[in-house]
Amino acid sequence: MTTMTRRAAFGLAAGLPAALLAAPRIARAAEFDWKYGHNLPVTHPLHIRAQEAVERIARESNGRVDIKIFPNNQLGGDTDMLSQVRSGGITFFTPSALVIATLVPVAAINAVGFAFADYDQVWKAMDGGVGAAVRQAISKVNLHAFEKMWDNGFRQMTTSGRAIDGAAAMDGLKIRVPVSPLSISMFRGLGASPASLQFSEVYSALQTKIVDAQENPLPIIQVAKLYEVQKSCALTNHIWDGYWFIASGRVWRGVPADLQSIVSNAINEAGLAQRGDIAGLNATVQADLQSKGLAFNRTDPDSFRAKLRAAGFYGEWKTRFGDEAWGLLETAVGKLA
Repeated sequence: MTTMTRRAAFGLAAGLPAALLAAPRIARAAEFDWKYGHNLPVTHPLHIRAQEAVERIARESNGRVDIKIFPNNQLGGDTDMLSQVRSGGITFFTPSALVIATLVPVAAINAVGFAFADYDQVWKAMDGGVGAAVRQAISKVNLHAFEKMWDNGFRQMTTSGRAIDGAAAMDGLKIRVPVSPLSISMFRGLGASPASLQFSEVYSALQTKIVDAQENPLPIIQVAKLYEVQKSCALTNHIWDGYWFIASGRVWRGVPADLQSIVSNAINEAGLAQRGDIAGLNATVQADLQSKGLAFNRTDPDSFRAKLRAAGFYGEWKTRFGDEAWGLLETAVGKLA
């Protein structure tokens, strides 16, 4: 058996490049290797703040947790990703409340038409009793919802035809809405012809005139470049919507408590920062969209509310959500029905 003296070994090492000798050991593989999917471009504040959270989690967990982000529908449409997170195929997803409501109906309660007057009412409800009730319902379908909801903003209506100046302009309007019974019900109550399409289909549907109109928060209209296929925007503030940051319940239950705390803190604090980002965006995005050719007009919400009341919209959804959930909402926003 041949042995190597210290002198020979040193001589061999001396002939190696310094960089190779100084190279660190290969990093240990993460204990938890997770995927997170969402439907937004990388320029949206949700992606930017989520990336910061992912980096913080990796750092504070000393590399035990590695989360890879798949933006812009890379893992499928909203309903696809919702199914994948339930099965554990992906670990995290940030569906709009309107999307998760297809599985957890009460999650849509924040999207009752013209319910919120401002953000003070929104966060009073969603950081309070309404949000707690929704999270409890989400937990019953093998999902875990983090405490702080992320902001998707108040939704506005755009059209390629004439401007929407009041409830009467909704009659017969072909408008894309999320895959949401509440949205369909509201727009039917307003006299429109709603079409449920995945977000990934919105641009092409507008471009090819499958629908004439759509509704989304201004930052979404901006980053998805919907101004290229729409010509006017009515500032209706008809729905406030947000994103629930959810995890696979099966996966989450298997995570040690110390890592659960690291992940929860990072995600919740990133969500609070993202809320501030959206507030800042809303202050400037209208001017940017106007410079790109999108015309804006204001509307009177009373005409929309009156039409919805006459259609029985509020009464129907009070019954469907139940007295307890509806009561929590009205505690935050005042009487609706």
